[in-house]
Amino acid sequence: MPSDKRDQQQSLRSDQLALPRRTVLVGIGAAAAALAAGSALFRRTRASAAPGTGARPAANPATATVPTGDVPVGGGTVLGDVVVTQPTSGDFRGFSSTCTHAGCTVSDVSGGTINCPCHGSKFNLDGSVHTGPAIAPLVPRSVSAQGDSVVVG
Repeated sequence: MPSDKRDQQQSLRSDQLALPRRTVLVGIGAAAAALAAGSALFRRTRASAAPGTGARPAANPATATVPTGDVPVGGGTVLGDVVVTQPTSGDFRGFSSTCTHAGCTVSDVSGGTINCPCHGSKFNLDGSVHTGPAIAPLVPRSVSAQGDSVVVG
């Protein structure tokens, strides 16, 4: 085969593979828009799960109290940015309600664990990790029983 014909066939093949500049630019723009939309959705999801956005008002750690009757033995309660548990009768413990995996607020204490709704992490009533993806325990908070109340501070 003559060299001219080979060059012509090669040129045709490379032309067939080349994308028009406009197609490439539109593709890049669409990818950037998808990335921006995904980022905005991620921020919105994180903001809706941020500490203190639950049904209860955020607790002021220096002055927050919860009646001892609201903290069941073998369970606990989420009070704004604090989780108060009572693993055994009279043993009250406090923790930050911020999950150590992705910063979501734990939603409840049930079935003997403190539960995060975002990715399924579960923590034992002493704050240690029961089930991941979290690998670090909840951050301890100071609590004390005073009469018929548990004081966070």
